[in-house]
Amino acid sequence: MRTTTLGTTGPEVGVIGLGCMGMTHAYDPDGRDDATSAEVIRQAIDLGVTLIDTADVYGPYTNEELVGRALAGGHRERVVLATKVGLETGEITPENTSGLVRNGRPEHIRRSIDASLRRLGTDHVDLYQLHRVDPDVPVEESWGALAEAVRAGKARHIGLSEPTVEEIRRAQAVHPVASVQSELSLWTRDVLDGVLPYCEEQGIAFLPFSPLGRGFLTGSITSFEELAEDDFRRRLPRFQQEALKANLDLVAKVRAIAGQYGASPAQVALAWVLAQGRFVVPIPGTKTPKYLVDNAGAADLVLPPEALAELDALPAAAGTRY
Repeated sequence: MRTTTLGTTGPEVGVIGLGCMGMTHAYDPDGRDDATSAEVIRQAIDLGVTLIDTADVYGPYTNEELVGRALAGGHRERVVLATKVGLETGEITPENTSGLVRNGRPEHIRRSIDASLRRLGTDHVDLYQLHRVDPDVPVEESWGALAEAVRAGKARHIGLSEPTVEEIRRAQAVHPVASVQSELSLWTRDVLDGVLPYCEEQGIAFLPFSPLGRGFLTGSITSFEELAEDDFRRRLPRFQQEALKANLDLVAKVRAIAGQYGASPAQVALAWVLAQGRFVVPIPGTKTPKYLVDNAGAADLVLPPEALAELDALPAAAGTRY
């Protein structure tokens, strides 16, 4: 797989990463298969997918434990290992469909890095990320605690997830920002108006999560009823039946473009994301070997300008993100 670096100062990684959340969390968690998921992680490394992304809140905790087991036996040295802190499980409400609450207090971050390292079976992570900025804690205080982890040798680099440009600037004044992780896909393009251009200008890596629209852009989901009862997507507006039906038109257009280039819809969606910047490394999630190979194949698909323009012109998705 071709490679890039995590921004101008970070380590080399494959241009496609692996998001591990769905292996134990959010998407049909009752359908867990840890043995297969661990094998997917190891197979990803062999394919050149070397950025492995997890978080303490996934599970909670079970995702880091799974990743730690998968990387045991000599695999840890072959990856750029990323985890996150700053979200905790709370109560699911109509206003908070994820059931997650923000906790960016420095004391929480200091405790959490040690717990994450134990679960991951390593003495350091390559990238430690603030999962969300806590509105009740100045970003400088949270970021300062992450910077302490770097000084202590517990993290090599630190990043932010879903920040504003102003929050990135404020963090940079305390310690260099290696990466920004935010949602970016053919149906979520908000960051193109500010955050991604700023990262490009500053040489900050940009790690798109949900680059396949939480699986929807692959064409594998055609109705609300197909989602498992405990699937997080059942609580998202874009997956409600009327919005989902409207969004199938978007998938049909992606599928048509894929047919023109002998690719899968997932590969086209990922190739479009890759085309958005120098240091863009999407982290599609999967727990299936077949889809892992398909996603990795997007690294070899370079869409011509006319195809990218056609994708740029796709309509916005029906329904909000959350």
